[in-house]
Amino acid sequence: MARIKIQSIVEKLDYDMKRALEDAVQQTDNRIDIDRSQLFRAFKRAVGRKFSTWVTVPDDYVEKHQ
Repeated sequence: MARIKIQSIVEKLDYDMKRALEDAVQQTDNRIDIDRSQLFRAFKRAVGRKFSTWVTVPDDYVEKHQ
């Protein structure tokens, strides 16, 4: 098993994650006008509340590059 810092990963992927979240909301209800930065901040706060700092995941979910 590997351990990851889930909040750090979410922050690292923020550029694409913001757009993906916005797209998901728009697909759910395209009448909603969303501020992707505000949505992402709320998402990061929710991740922080729901997960501990370190999250254990199976090794095959992680590939290490050197």
